[in-house]
Amino acid sequence: MPTLTGRVRELTGREAVRAVPLGRSHAWETYRAETADGSRLFVKALPDDGGDGFPGLFESEALGLAWLGRAFGSPAAEVAGWDARTLVLQWIDERPPTPEAAERFGHQLASMHLAGAEGFGADRDGYIGPLPLDNTRDAAWPEFYARRRLEPFLRRAADRGALTPADVRIVEKVVDQVEDLAGEPEPPARVHGDLWSGNVIWQDDGAAVVDPSAHGGHREGDLAMLALFGLPHLDRVRDAYNEAAPLAAGWRGRIALHQLYPLLVHVSLFGAAYRTTTMEAARAALHG
Repeated sequence: MPTLTGRVRELTGREAVRAVPLGRSHAWETYRAETADGSRLFVKALPDDGGDGFPGLFESEALGLAWLGRAFGSPAAEVAGWDARTLVLQWIDERPPTPEAAERFGHQLASMHLAGAEGFGADRDGYIGPLPLDNTRDAAWPEFYARRRLEPFLRRAADRGALTPADVRIVEKVVDQVEDLAGEPEPPARVHGDLWSGNVIWQDDGAAVVDPSAHGGHREGDLAMLALFGLPHLDRVRDAYNEAAPLAAGWRGRIALHQLYPLLVHVSLFGAAYRTTTMEAARAALHG
């Protein structure tokens, strides 16, 4: 694949001799690039004959990883290079998850969150998967969460017919009551923003995280997303996190509130297959 290996060389200064396809995700292809010195790189690339509908996609991801990585002890993967159509990361060999690695990951995550952010949002818009994301800053998290996360994806889900009018009214109740449901105010945390288990790469000593939707947000959101589709040794991760950065009282009762946003994203992307789980989360959020 001369075009792709040429891009890798231009972006990283390293001679890529081979690109091994790893599969497709949404509109982009993924590869393992093998270099002349025997090392490897991970590459995401939009196809040359398409993919123009994602302006700023890889810029957002690269800058987000760099921002997360500036936190001491951050688990963010290292960016090797990027342009509008290509993102290159340092290759990460995955290891089996262990309780010890989970404890270390909990401490890493706490350290990243505690690095903080300038406000709730970011200085640029971003993406959640292939969907554009409004990161306009708001002064308080409940307002940001309602206006920039819940409302846009509720509209998307309703427009594609994946939620009924009655469903929409229930989620709108969450939107209307979000300030009361959010718990005590917290300062903005430096969050990954799309921290499901598939974006966690286990290491011997902790984990690395990839594919962020990085912004200033609520730290409970990352932890709630880890629980959404299951993570090995999640209890050990949370216990270690709590040792380093104790969560506010009542956090367990707010898990569903934080999971509602990624579930609405899934309904927007994949349709009514996620409707039942989404509505269960909405009702649970209202009851705390």
